[in-house]
Amino acid sequence: MLRNTNDLEGYVIGATDGPIGHVKDLYFDDRAWVVRYLVVDTGPWLSSRKVLISPIAIGRPNWAERLLLVSITKEQVKNSPDIDTKKPISRQHEVQYSGYYGYPYYWGGAGYWGGGMYPNLMMPGYGGFGSPQATRSEEESAIARAGSARRRDDNPHLRSCRAVVKYHVHASDGDIGHVEGLLVDDETWAIRYLIINTSNWWLGHQVLVAPQWIQDVSWFDARVAVKMTRQAIKDAPTYDSATPLDRRQETGLYDHYGRAGYWTDDARRETEISRI
Repeated sequence: MLRNTNDLEGYVIGATDGPIGHVKDLYFDDRAWVVRYLVVDTGPWLSSRKVLISPIAIGRPNWAERLLLVSITKEQVKNSPDIDTKKPISRQHEVQYSGYYGYPYYWGGAGYWGGGMYPNLMMPGYGGFGSPQATRSEEESAIARAGSARRRDDNPHLRSCRAVVKYHVHASDGDIGHVEGLLVDDETWAIRYLIINTSNWWLGHQVLVAPQWIQDVSWFDARVAVKMTRQAIKDAPTYDSATPLDRRQETGLYDHYGRAGYWTDDARRETEISRI
C-alpha cells in the first residue's frame, strides 16, 4: 500500500523492549528514489537525540496505532553511531552504521535493497537477493565486497522528504504548482509518486507524478522539472488524498501518459534477480 510521507511523521518507533521515539523525517536516495532511513526523535530518554532507523529493521507495522515495530533494542539505539541531521550523511557514516547493526550494504546490487526488492530480506538467511532460498557463491560474495569497498566514499545522495515538500514544479511549458507530499510503498519503501498541488493554477487540484517522469531536480533552487506539458497534466486523473490509491487508478494514470506501470518493471526485476 502507498503511504504519504507527511502522514508517517509522528509514528512511534517501538524497539523489542519499548518505544524509541517518533518519526521526524525520512531520508531517500535521490537516484533510486527509495527511503533509506527514518529520522527518529528519541524524546526524553535520550534528550531528544536524533537517530537513524533503517527499513531493514522494520517488521510488520501497526498502521491503526501509528506504530512501527523494529527488531533492535533500546540499548542498541543508545549506543548507535551519532548523526548530525543538519549535515549531509556521508557514505563513511553509512558504512559505520551498517557495520554497527550488522546490515548488508543496500547499494551493492541490482534491486532496491542490495540484490533484492524488500529491505527486511537483506537480513542474514536471505542472502540479500529477496528470497530466503537465495545464497551467494564465494565469487559473488567477493565481487559484492569489492563493489561495496569502491563505493565507501561515494556521495550517497540522501535527501530529506520534508525538505522536498513545497519544491516548485515546472512542466515543459511553464509552472504547474508545488510538491505537496510523497507516496511511498510500505513494503519496498520505494517512492512511487510526488503529490503535486496545482492550486495556483487550478484551485484545489492535485495530481501525481512518478519519479521516472522527472527530467531534472535542482536541489539548490528547490525546483522539479517534469517531462510533460501543462495540458497533459491538466487532463490527467486527479488525486484524492482521502481515498487510498488502487491499482486500477494507477493503471489509468500510466495509460494517460502512455507509459508502462512500475509494477511491471518490478515484476521483471524480481524475475531477473531470482535467476541470479
